[in-house]
Amino acid sequence: MKIFAYDDSPERLHSLRILIELSDNMEYVGEALCCENAEEDMRKYEPDIVLMDINMPIVDGIEGLKIIKSKFPHINVLVQTAFDDSDKVFRSISGGASGYILKSDNPRRILQAIEEVYEGGASMNPAIARKVLEYFLPSQEEKILTQKEREVLKLLSEGLSYKMIADKLGVSYSTVNTHIKHIYNKLHISSLGEAVSWYFKNIKE
Repeated sequence: MKIFAYDDSPERLHSLRILIELSDNMEYVGEALCCENAEEDMRKYEPDIVLMDINMPIVDGIEGLKIIKSKFPHINVLVQTAFDDSDKVFRSISGGASGYILKSDNPRRILQAIEEVYEGGASMNPAIARKVLEYFLPSQEEKILTQKEREVLKLLSEGLSYKMIADKLGVSYSTVNTHIKHIYNKLHISSLGEAVSWYFKNIKE
């Protein structure tokens, strides 16, 4: 199986190259420090699996994942990062990632994850799997928002304007606006209607 790796750390790429070259059934075909030329990379190297770092300069792994899956849906992307961040996990999986591993996973686990993905499975670090389960459980969804964000969402659902919410909570208009942006980002929504609908489905009894 042919492997291509993206990571902004040359040292990490060197380690991955050595690890994969020591595996009889794997071939390390290429690497890059960011996803700026992702489409060209895929056409040139034709990998079976891409090891994708998330946090990279210029064009990061989330955007690179979207590019690859939109142009080359047959290529499996195994996301790897140093952070077990729920939002990044959600965005990676939503973007079509075939699996998610931590950079701290041991070499054997990384090779196992590559093989699982190649064989059609969905590999995921156990700690990440728990976070994903918690993220999607309806009973857990309220925990995504802070107490202050839930207060803002409650007042929005009651029909109050941003200014009225600011007055009621004793904060500035810009603070309310920031809370609402965070709510939209955390819930992956883009409108007031969606926010209010989420509130009535998940919080209001």
